[in-house]
Amino acid sequence: MPEQPYTVEQVANLLGLHVKTIRGYVRDGRLKATRIGKQYRIARHDLDTFTGTTPTAGNTAIRHPHTDVSTTIQIHAISAPHTDRLTNWIMAALNTTHGLRVQTRYDTERATLTIMILGDLPTTTELLNGLRDITQDQP
Repeated sequence: MPEQPYTVEQVANLLGLHVKTIRGYVRDGRLKATRIGKQYRIARHDLDTFTGTTPTAGNTAIRHPHTDVSTTIQIHAISAPHTDRLTNWIMAALNTTHGLRVQTRYDTERATLTIMILGDLPTTTELLNGLRDITQDQP
């Protein structure tokens, strides 16, 4: 008998993410899902593909050896319009990469942008290099 697909809530719990984040991944096409009525269902195979895991006999997953990094970047004395351009660039970059989780927060009082990145080392390095190049060109 085929395995029952996961709900968005189940996937969010499995990955330790917010339900809205999972729905965003589905809407962006980063996580394949089937829409049934007003709800999404995610097949185990599609979840494994998204997370880079390999299923085994007991429905458990063995992760491939890799290195994850978490990075917090603070950019000080940045204007709100420049923050918008930078966060738009980050979101565009995420459309071409998979496996990165990025959150941004702009503190208007301090004019500080905080960027938090979680992902594998090579992809995070690519994003950091792009951020370096963009922020070096800005006043």
